[in-house]
Amino acid sequence: MKSKILALSKNEEFKELLKKKKVSNKYVTIFFGNLNDKNRSKLNISFVAKKKLGNAVKRNKIKRRLRNIMNDAIKKISIKLTYSYLVIAKPPMLNNEFNNIKETLFQEFERIK
Repeated sequence: MKSKILALSKNEEFKELLKKKKVSNKYVTIFFGNLNDKNRSKLNISFVAKKKLGNAVKRNKIKRRLRNIMNDAIKKISIKLTYSYLVIAKPPMLNNEFNNIKETLFQEFERIK
């Protein structure tokens, strides 16, 4: 099955999104807004785990968790595909259970509508 997630690629896209709206909780900060010239049939989203969070193994674990949660979110809740998203992970994400993180993120994406 092909993924419905498409990552942001250009530095300008990241800079532009950081100037847009933002929602934050104890696990992540989500920047979102409309970007020009983006594919509207797929979810334009990127995940960022800063070096401060740990070594490469820990950062990749966080990004895998986030990707998995977003694949579930596409199926279970309606996410606005006209927006592009930038999800920046916070340190508590490493030590909490997957289901707690998943519930919290689902609530945040419901709020974004």
